[in-house]
Amino acid sequence: MDILGIDIGGSGIKGALVNAETGEMLTERYRIPTPKSRKPDEMAHVVAQIVEHFNYKGPVGCGFPSIVKNGVCLSPGNLHPSWVGVNVDELFTEVTGQEFTVLNDADAAGYASMNYGAGKGKNGLVIMITIGTGLGSGAFFNGVLLPNFELGQIPYKKYKKIEKWAAASAKEREDLSFKKWGKRFNKFLTLVELIVSPDLIIIGGGTSKNWEEFRHHIDIETHVIKAELMNHAGIIGAAVACLREQHHGHLSS
Repeated sequence: MDILGIDIGGSGIKGALVNAETGEMLTERYRIPTPKSRKPDEMAHVVAQIVEHFNYKGPVGCGFPSIVKNGVCLSPGNLHPSWVGVNVDELFTEVTGQEFTVLNDADAAGYASMNYGAGKGKNGLVIMITIGTGLGSGAFFNGVLLPNFELGQIPYKKYKKIEKWAAASAKEREDLSFKKWGKRFNKFLTLVELIVSPDLIIIGGGTSKNWEEFRHHIDIETHVIKAELMNHAGIIGAAVACLREQHHGHLSS
């Protein structure tokens, strides 16, 4: 089944048609910058533009960069505070006329990786970390999603959440070298390892394409690998999650 997958990030909103059974992207990725306001109405309008670009009718899977529970945004993440309490499923469905399945973006990326990428066939506790405007995290135990593992929200020193200090946005804001930023990212992974003791960590998101620049700064006990699907994982995973929702009615199956 061909499903439109949309991946919403702090800097860009991207979409593509995906064969949700095979995980294959059927079109080029279409990207529109995230509106500077990062407010619900403006972002919903961009989502509608992506649906229109593909002239698409049918269910849409959407990765969203914050905590989403039963379709409702519980935390603004790196978006505007007015997102809290918004039913994202309903908002996007209303604006586009298509039925939306919305889940956390790192959960979506993890879905793709666990089904078609580096995590396929991996048992135990697998943590997917996506490096972007924030630090997203998706958790899977024996291949089953444990939703809304928000490890980027861990407080650290003077920061309310460690992602403010160790995400790609911090690297850009402070113009950090890969060495300096890599040490920060390794500190984050050290805390992840301490708190949840995963069996495997998979690194995805935009910055993962520079894996060779910072992999040697990662120094933890847990095995850490790069996601094969990288920047497309959020789109592919959102489409896969949407298909599962259509078939089973819940995302963790």
